[in-house]
Amino acid sequence: MTTPSEPGDGLLDPGLSAIMSERRQLINLSYRLLGSLAEAEDVVQETYARWYAMSRKQQEAIESPGAWLTRVAGRICLDLLGSARARRESYVGEWIPEPLPDHTEWINGQSAGTDDPADRITLDESINMAFLVVLESMTPAERVAFILHDVFRYSFAEVAEIVGRTPVACRQLAFSARRRIHASQTPSAPAARHAGLVRDFKQAWEAKDISALVGLLDPDATMIADGGGLVSAALHPVEGGEQVARYILALADRAPNLTLLERTVNGQPGLVAQHNGVTMTVAAFDVAGSRIMHVWAVRNPDKLWSWRASAPARSSSGS
Repeated sequence: MTTPSEPGDGLLDPGLSAIMSERRQLINLSYRLLGSLAEAEDVVQETYARWYAMSRKQQEAIESPGAWLTRVAGRICLDLLGSARARRESYVGEWIPEPLPDHTEWINGQSAGTDDPADRITLDESINMAFLVVLESMTPAERVAFILHDVFRYSFAEVAEIVGRTPVACRQLAFSARRRIHASQTPSAPAARHAGLVRDFKQAWEAKDISALVGLLDPDATMIADGGGLVSAALHPVEGGEQVARYILALADRAPNLTLLERTVNGQPGLVAQHNGVTMTVAAFDVAGSRIMHVWAVRNPDKLWSWRASAPARSSSGS
C-alpha cells in the first residue's frame, strides 16, 4: 500500500517508510488476537486506511504513529473478537485457528528454511496451535490484555487505552488469561522428539498400520477437524487414541491418492495432505511426553489459501 503525501507534490510521504515499517508488528499482533491471517491482513489494511484518512496536520500532531496504529488495530481486533463469537456459534463443525505455512521441509525438528510463514509472522511459542486454541477459550478482553502485555510487552496503562478499562482491570484480565494458559500446558517435548513422532505418524498413516498409530497416540488423545461445512470433516472431536487411529485410516481409505508432506505448521512439525499438488488438509500436533496428545486438522479451503502456490481469491466464510 503506497499513498502519496499530497496530490500534485510528486513525492511520497517522507514518513511513509516509518509508518509502513509498523506493518509487520501489526500483522503479528492481529494474527495472535484473531487466529486468522486473512482477518489480520484486513485489520491492518483498515488501520492504515484510517491513518491516511486523516489530514497531514492531524498525522503530524500524533506523537507516536506506531503507538497510534497499534491502538487502532487493537481496538478493531477487540470489536472483531466480539462479533466472531456469534459467527462461530453458527459455524458448521469445529473451529480451528487458521494454520500458518512455512513452505520448507523440516529436518530433525528444525525448519530447513529461514523465512517465517507468509513472510509476515514471527514465530515463537505464542504462535503454535495448542497456544492459539487456548486463546479461543478466553473472553475478547482477556485475550487482548494478555497478548498485548505478556507477548508484546505493552504496559497495563497502554493496554487500558485499547481495552477501555482501567490498568488494574487489565492486570486482572491478563492474570485470568495467564491462569488458563498454565492450566492447559503440558511439558513440551524436545523438538527432535516432536518431529520424530510426527514423522512416524506419517509413515504409519501411509502404511495403514493401526497398531503403529495407536502406539503413537496417547490413550486420551483427541483429534479435531475443521471443514467449515465446505468439505467433509468430523463435526465433533474424535476422542481416544484408538478412535483417532481408526478415523485417520478411514480418511486414508476415502482418499487413497493423497500425498503426505512434512511441513512446519505454526512453527512446529506438522503434516500437509495434498491431492494432485493441491493442499487439502493441514495437520498440527501437540506432543506430551512420548505420545501425540492432540491432532488439529484444518480442511476448510478458506483457511488454506496461504498454503496454495497460486492461492485463489479468499472468501469470508471461513472466518
